Amino acid sequence: MKKKFPGAALFIMSAFIASQLFVSLALYEYNRLYGTIGIICAAVLAVVLMLIYIIFSKNSIRYFTKMNTHLENSAAEYINSLPAPIAILEKSGTIVWFNKAFSEKICPDMNVYGMDFKDCTAVDIKNLITEGTVVCRINNSVYNVMAEEFPKDDITFVIACFDDETNYYELKRESELSHPNVVIMTIDTYDEIMQNAKESEKAIAAVEIEQLIEKFMSSTNGFVKKISPNTFYAVIEHRHLEDKIQERFKILDMARDIKIAGKYSLTLSIGVGKGASSLAESEKIARQCLEMALGRGGDQAVLKTENGYRFFGGVSKGVEKMSRAKTRIIANAMQDIILNSNKVFIMGHRFGDLDSIGSACGLAGALKLMGKEAHIVVDRTKNLAVNLIEAVETQAEQGLFVTPAAALQNVSDNDLLIIVDIHNKDFIESRELYEKCKQVIIIDHHRKTVNYIDNAVIFYHEPYASSASEMVTELIQYFRFSGDEKIPSYCAEALLSGIMLDTKSFVMRTGARTFEAAAFLKKLGADTVAVKLLFSSSFDSYKHKSEIVASACIHNKCAIAAAEIVCDDIRIVAPQAADELLNITNVDASFVIYLTNNTANISARSLGAINVQVIMEKLGGGGHQTMAAAQIPDVSLEEAAELLLKAIDSREEELENE
Repeated sequence: MKKKFPGAALFIMSAFIASQLFVSLALYEYNRLYGTIGIICAAVLAVVLMLIYIIFSKNSIRYFTKMNTHLENSAAEYINSLPAPIAILEKSGTIVWFNKAFSEKICPDMNVYGMDFKDCTAVDIKNLITEGTVVCRINNSVYNVMAEEFPKDDITFVIACFDDETNYYELKRESELSHPNVVIMTIDTYDEIMQNAKESEKAIAAVEIEQLIEKFMSSTNGFVKKISPNTFYAVIEHRHLEDKIQERFKILDMARDIKIAGKYSLTLSIGVGKGASSLAESEKIARQCLEMALGRGGDQAVLKTENGYRFFGGVSKGVEKMSRAKTRIIANAMQDIILNSNKVFIMGHRFGDLDSIGSACGLAGALKLMGKEAHIVVDRTKNLAVNLIEAVETQAEQGLFVTPAAALQNVSDNDLLIIVDIHNKDFIESRELYEKCKQVIIIDHHRKTVNYIDNAVIFYHEPYASSASEMVTELIQYFRFSGDEKIPSYCAEALLSGIMLDTKSFVMRTGARTFEAAAFLKKLGADTVAVKLLFSSSFDSYKHKSEIVASACIHNKCAIAAAEIVCDDIRIVAPQAADELLNITNVDASFVIYLTNNTANISARSLGAINVQVIMEKLGGGGHQTMAAAQIPDVSLEEAAELLLKAIDSREEELENE
C-alpha cells in the first residue's frame, strides 16, 4: 500500500517552483532568453507536481475508502458481539437488524427479521421513543430498554438497547419483602372479662391467648413481645404480612373460639403499621389503626392504605364495659373546660334526630345548673326532631336554640363547642362553626369512620353505648352542681327519647348501663307517656310507611324498598319503614332508598346477623352494626338499588372467603 504523500515535501516543492518563477522573471528583465527558459522550467515543474499530487490523491481516496469499510465492518462485528441485546428498528417498529445477544436473550429460537418489536418484547415503540426508556420483564429477566433515533438516507431508524437490571430489581424486591412492619394486638375488654373469672380460669385463658399469638407468628420469621396482659407488639416482614392479609387475619376467627370461664368469647383488635419508612413510623401507624379498630367496636384488624383504611372482621357486637371510671374522668375534665369557657355551643349532625337533639338538650340543662350560657345549634328546616325542639322551647328559657348563622356571629375565641352524636366533620350541623371554635369536645357512640375530627381536646367515644343520650346521662351524674339541684324533667325526657330511638324502645344494642341510665332519668321526672308522644306520626305518614313496606323485595335475607313517594317527612318515614321490614320472617337486614334533591339516601337496619355498617361504608356511608345510612349523589332510585345490591353481594363474598 502506498504511503501518504508528505505535506512537507509538497510545501518545499511548491516553494522551490515559486522561487524559480521569481528568479526567472528577474532574469527576463536582463536577458529575455534565459528568463523565458526559467519560466518554462517553472511551469513544467508545476505541472509535474500537480500530476504527482493527483496520483497520490487517488491512492489516498482508495486508502481511506478501504479504511472506512474496514471500520464499518469492525463496528458491526463489535456491536454484534456485545453482551447487551441491541436491535435496529424502523420508526414503525419493524426489526431490521439485531445482534447475537438479542437473538439469544430476547427472542431465542425465533427469526425476528421483519417482525414487529412489540410482538417480541411487549414494548410499544411509540411509548419507548416518547419516554426514552422503559422497564420490561422478558424471559424471567428485567431490562431497562433505551431508545435513540438516527436518520439515514431519508429513513429514520431507532436503536433499542437492553440493559439487564435483573439483579438490581431482585435486590430491590427482596428489600421490600423483608421490610419490617409493626403489628399491635390487644384483647378487647380484657379486664371486664377477667374480673369474674377464677384464678385457674385466668391462667388457662392466658396460656390459650399466648399459644394463639405464637401460632399466628409461627408462619413468619418475625418476633412478638408481650407488653401487658392484653397487649402484644409484633414485628413482621412484609412478605409474611401480605400472607396474613390474604388470609384476612384468620386469628380473629380463632380468637372467638377461645372461651374465658367457659362463656365469654375472646376477641382481638389489631392495628397494622404497613407501608412506613421506619419502625418508629410503623409503630405510630399501627397505634392509629388500633385506635380505629377499637373505635369501631373491636374484633377487627385495621390496615391503613393510601386511600384510607381497610377493615377485616368486625362481625361481633361491641362488648359493654361495666367500669365507669373512664366516664368519671371524662366528666371531671369536661367540667373544668366548661367552667373556663365563656359560652358553650352544642351541636349535633345534619338532619338531627331525637338522639342528637335529646343529648344536646340534656347537656344544656346540666350547663344551666353550672351557671354557663349554653346554646343548641340547629337548622330547623333540616331537622327530624322539630317536635322535640318545640316541646323543649315551651319550657326552656328563650334563646336556647339558635341557627348556625346566629352562632357564627356570636362565637368568640374563648367559647367551647360540644359536638354530640357525630364525630365525622363532613356530617356536622355547621362546618364553619366547628372551624371557628378553638376548643372542641366530641361525645359520640357511632363506630369510628375515616374522616373523624382529630383536633378535639376531649374525644369521648364509646361504640358499645346504645346512644349519645346514654353517654350524656352518665356524664351528668358525675358533674358537680351547687346544692342538690337536678336537671329539669323536660331535659330528662329529651335524653330518654334519644335512648328509646336508638335502642328501638330498649330492644337493640341495650345493655345493663342503658337501663341504669333510663332509671336515672325516670328518677329525674321523665314522663314515659310524654316521650312516647314524640314518636307519634300523622295518618298520612303511616300510609306512606305502609306503601314503602309493601313495595319491598327480598335479596339474600335483605329486604330492599325503593320509596318513590314524595312527602315532606320522608326522612322520618323511611327509617320507620326500615324498622318495620325487620318484622318480616327470614329478614336479617332492611334497606329503604329514597330521593332528596338528586341525592339517593339509604336507611339501613339490622337485627345483628348482618353488619349493615360495613355495607353502607362501601357506598360512602357508615353507622352501627345494626343501624347505618349512606348518601349517593346524582343517581336515580334504580341506580342506587343496583349499587346497593352490589355492595350486599360483595359483603357476602367477603364473608365466604373469611
